[in-house]
Amino acid sequence: MQTCTPVTWDIQYDTSPTAVRYCKKCKQKTEYISSGEFRVNAQQKNLDIWLIYKCTNCNTTWNNTIYSRVSPQLLDSSLLERFHSNDEILALQYAMNTALLRQNGSEIKLPEYQIVGDDVTLDSDLQIKIRSQYYLPIKLSSIIRRKLGLSQREFEQLYSDRRIDSNTDQDLRKARFSSEVIINISPTT
Repeated sequence: MQTCTPVTWDIQYDTSPTAVRYCKKCKQKTEYISSGEFRVNAQQKNLDIWLIYKCTNCNTTWNNTIYSRVSPQLLDSSLLERFHSNDEILALQYAMNTALLRQNGSEIKLPEYQIVGDDVTLDSDLQIKIRSQYYLPIKLSSIIRRKLGLSQREFEQLYSDRRIDSNTDQDLRKARFSSEVIINISPTT
């Protein structure tokens, strides 16, 4: 019985996703990037909280809504303080949230990413843990093919020969990467 070689790959993004939306000043769709700053506005007894984005062409701002008309009592006081102080980590968490960008009417341009971890060959049993601090809708097959240096056809052959699978039993050809997945690869027999 062969032992399975455990390997970990970490997905690291070069930047946060870019919001693509119509810029009134540029009069066309442009890319907006997160400024890393929040805007908190009080409306009577409620708060509006936004993450501010800037047009890459003209610096026009757009407010990506995080909370709208929320009672301050519903927010933890430490979270509210983090919004007021433009906490960098919190700003990055919201900037990496593609669902929030879509919910607020933006198209998404995904950032470039690196796959950090040991390079492997397919001549032994492997168990690869792929993880990321943030969810971005990248195809799992793209990550695997890129790191292993496989063509689409080679990956399809691995999959059809049942030499590659995941701990979630999802179709690796179509599945999107979440925050962590374990891939098992068997050598040719």
